[in-house]
Amino acid sequence: MNGQPTADVVDRIKDIPLYRDSIERGYFPVLEKPEIARGFPDNWMTPGLAAALAAGDAEMVLSTGTNHARMQIIRPPYFLLKSYYRLWSEHPDISGTWAEGCPRVSLTTVLATEHVARVNARKRGEEPAAEPSPEDRRLDDRTRYLNLRLDPGHWRRADVERMLAEIRAAAGAHPDGRYHLDCSSSHLAHLVRKVRAWGLWADFPQPASIVHAYEYTPVNVARYLREHFDCPIVDLFGSTELGYLYYSDRSGRYRPFLDGMSVELLPVAPGSGIHSLIVTSVRNPWMPLVRYRSGDCVRTLDGSTDPGRIARFCGREKELLATPGGPVAQGDLDEAVGAVTPRTFLHRLDVTGPGEDAVLRCTTFDGAPLTAAEADALAGEAGRLTGRPCRVEHHEHLPIGASGKYAWLATTPPPADGDSHGGTR
Repeated sequence: MNGQPTADVVDRIKDIPLYRDSIERGYFPVLEKPEIARGFPDNWMTPGLAAALAAGDAEMVLSTGTNHARMQIIRPPYFLLKSYYRLWSEHPDISGTWAEGCPRVSLTTVLATEHVARVNARKRGEEPAAEPSPEDRRLDDRTRYLNLRLDPGHWRRADVERMLAEIRAAAGAHPDGRYHLDCSSSHLAHLVRKVRAWGLWADFPQPASIVHAYEYTPVNVARYLREHFDCPIVDLFGSTELGYLYYSDRSGRYRPFLDGMSVELLPVAPGSGIHSLIVTSVRNPWMPLVRYRSGDCVRTLDGSTDPGRIARFCGREKELLATPGGPVAQGDLDEAVGAVTPRTFLHRLDVTGPGEDAVLRCTTFDGAPLTAAEADALAGEAGRLTGRPCRVEHHEHLPIGASGKYAWLATTPPPADGDSHGGTR
């Protein structure tokens, strides 16, 4: 039966209370996030897990979240990091920087930085410092985190100069001056913009390899980074509870990294070319997931449900926009925006009540307002996708979410940002 686990998977999960009814029935329905949380952690508890928790071989953590509620999960320590390191060491385009022992600097959300600082302070029996030092931000002997502010749009020159100094120190510790840059793509784009604006490019050592993960990478952001860095740039797709599932190659094509996993695709709506990603994984021995709805959406090369033909990851299922023409995903609007102009950096679509115009709020890489022709074309594309009139507004800044990630869609009026250059259409 399509999507049902193999006998080997069933044997691995036979003692987990959550799956007892499905095993007895001989059928596993799609596993939704609320089912994982119901009765947690007792619904996952086995003698082996209890022993692992007592020994420190398993830990309970919260998923990182995006713009939605976080989920409590159980996993081995450093589960996601080990998945990352393995993929880095095996990736055909960047395995060389792993083998060379290149240090890794990580430019991502301040929440990630603060988590590392808290863990290190706990090991010392101390409270974390208000502003963690470089050593406080060291994850292991290879990785150090850089970011100390929630919103990279608000980085000051002193912030940028400090991060560049730390990057130079990391590169200088390698015999050939090489390092690996791990990042959220939008954070790195912010850094490039500010480095260029303040004439600091000569102080920015060029990385030997780049990985962006942690969030959806917009088309224009990926293009912008390729224009500024002459090294392999790899996108990783995964989650806290699953580890990494896919990676991109130099051509941008996604390749599976499904050790201990299988994937199926289900249309999000009848006739839709957007599919929900359903994953069965025994990679995490303490929380194996069977037919788990990850919440991610994909499109395939031919619109089919063949997971071997995934063309792109296009956002979160909870963030789909219902329109007269069917669901619209983050990736749909992003591709339309990128096809009109490469100048747009961040964008957010604000949709209010029925009959109300949608508003596409944009920033640009160069900071200059969109031309009338660009704005008209963007308004036309957004209107085509949403099935409602749309106007375009240029902003100098769009705020980041509390999670340290950007929302592409706002369905209630957001707080005024105060820097709109309205009137563009």
